[in-house]
Amino acid sequence: MADRNNIEIELVKLADGARLLRFTEPKSGLTLERKLDPRRSVTAQKQQLARVFEVTLVKAEATFA
Repeated sequence: MADRNNIEIELVKLADGARLLRFTEPKSGLTLERKLDPRRSVTAQKQQLARVFEVTLVKAEATFA
């Protein structure tokens, strides 16, 4: 069972100046990342990716349970 309290969130700046937002759950090893759109707020994109990550984590747990 994944521990949702230990989800790691990273904002990575690439060499070309683009940024990635990465969510990782260390126990399961599940990682989801997306290149950020510079025209949208980081907060909105973080919330959206967090919802997608949560759904993906639930599906992964159900698949491997």
